[in-house]
Amino acid sequence: MDRLSIMHIDMDAFYASVEERDNPKLIGHPVIVGGKSRHGIVTTANYEARKFGVHSAMPVYIAREKCPHGIYISPRMERYREVSRQIMDILYDITDIIEQISVDEAYLDISHIEMNPLDIAKIIKGQVIRKTGLTLSVGISYNKFLAKLASDWNKPNGLKVITRDMIPDILLPLPVKSVYGIGKKSADKLNNIGIFTIEDLMRLSEDFLIDMFGKTGNEIYYRIRGIDNRKVDTSRQRKSIGSESTFDATGDIEVFKSYLKEFANEISNEMIKKGLQGKTITVKTKDENFIQRTKSKTISNYTNIAEEIYANAATLLDEMDLETRLRLVGLTMSNLMSLDLEQLSFFDD
Repeated sequence: MDRLSIMHIDMDAFYASVEERDNPKLIGHPVIVGGKSRHGIVTTANYEARKFGVHSAMPVYIAREKCPHGIYISPRMERYREVSRQIMDILYDITDIIEQISVDEAYLDISHIEMNPLDIAKIIKGQVIRKTGLTLSVGISYNKFLAKLASDWNKPNGLKVITRDMIPDILLPLPVKSVYGIGKKSADKLNNIGIFTIEDLMRLSEDFLIDMFGKTGNEIYYRIRGIDNRKVDTSRQRKSIGSESTFDATGDIEVFKSYLKEFANEISNEMIKKGLQGKTITVKTKDENFIQRTKSKTISNYTNIAEEIYANAATLLDEMDLETRLRLVGLTMSNLMSLDLEQLSFFDD
């Protein structure tokens, strides 16, 4: 599919941008949105804060060390969802074939629209800034991988097109972590064998990548060659809702529990907003030797109450008998059911 048929929309520093729009006095200052306690997590940092090395998923105490004069704000999830709905309404005026990934990110299938994709992008950008005062970045290409890559190309307020004739040359100098399906751990594995760029990655055989990464290796092999047959999925359903964070290795269990309490509140808020309840709670840890462990519990009743989620998560953590220092903790709620009793999933994600 060579036609420019896929568009990826990504809001620029969304939470922080909403805060600046609602309070113009913040403009020009480093703004960090996240938990305000010492062990809170940075959810979003605006571009002023990023100049100091602050980024999402960073513990707030590290952010404060890097940017002590920053303005730290607790998240207002309901407000962000309200603005997100305004943005999605604009997108649905363009097409009904939309895959919303999060409150600030979506894919659009524009293959059926008889209009220059650049003109469509300019219409969307204009409508969004007029109705919300916010900017977004748009990537346009002939598949999802390249469209998402393009949207991140020249943020903020970016617009980038990647066409078939640009492949593979435009990809070759990019770091391997730019490839969808290659996370930090996978990137480290590749770096350890001297593979740093997509050009390096292109030299590896499909069999080698499959041996290294399983099924994902096959997808990576074709993706870096411009092949990605995933469709824009309008029926995405959440099988689980969760959050996790990495931090400097520590053995302080109270630190881990403070993260779990924050995650429980986030998960509860999202479930209430989406009209969901769940009954399977999973705690995930990764120690300083990068060994990952999970422990789950399926409770007798469906719930979306933060205190109940946290109490069970804290019990699971206590039962894990941790003997090494941790560098990651996560919390997930699965086995979800909508409040109108429509079961979404009977299985863990």
